[in-house]
Amino acid sequence: MIFTYEDKNLDLTKITRLYPAALVEVPNEDPAQVSLEWAELKADKINLIGYVLIFDFDPMGEPPVNRVELRFDTREQLDSVIFEVAQQLKFLKQKN
Repeated sequence: MIFTYEDKNLDLTKITRLYPAALVEVPNEDPAQVSLEWAELKADKINLIGYVLIFDFDPMGEPPVNRVELRFDTREQLDSVIFEVAQQLKFLKQKN
């Protein structure tokens, strides 16, 4: 089953890892990905710049070479896409 978001077509049957993260500003470096929980705990000490939903397609235990990241400005956007993906994954599971 293909999930389409903007210009990306992702085969949900081939996902090996799927997880959300917060993007935080790191001075003089690229943004860092941190857990949503950590970002909430440190909200008063960090500069949150967005969110990302990460799809890995590599076998477990191997470095993530085939990774797709969907970026979002708000938590609401992230949550909405997570819900869409979850619905499609649920459909796939029921189908098998």
